[in-house]
Amino acid sequence: MKILIVDDSYFSQKTTANFIKKFLDSVDFEFAKDGKEGFEKYKQIKPDYTFVDLLMPNINGQELIKLIKTDDNDAKIIVISADVQKNIREEIEAYGVLSFINKPMNEEKARLISELIRNDVNGQ
Repeated sequence: MKILIVDDSYFSQKTTANFIKKFLDSVDFEFAKDGKEGFEKYKQIKPDYTFVDLLMPNINGQELIKLIKTDDNDAKIIVISADVQKNIREEIEAYGVLSFINKPMNEEKARLISELIRNDVNGQ
């Protein structure tokens, strides 16, 4: 399984990957530091799941989600962001993201995301 993590914080990238590794086996992680690089990597590697932060330079997460969904409407996106404004969250969820997780990532949130992915993979 390929997971792309798009976040301008190297610490957040590694933290998210390390927590997810605890609950999912056989995952290859790719990383991008902003939305521009994230979209290029998305098109290049076609990940099974993409984790997107909203607050990033160049192309922000909201614009990245629009670009990815325009390119691949079936893209499976999980938002992990500190931006918890209700109107932003509702707008993002309208794009059909799988989940919206508030930062910081922790073991419990990683477990829930991993269950979501397992259920999605198994068609549940």
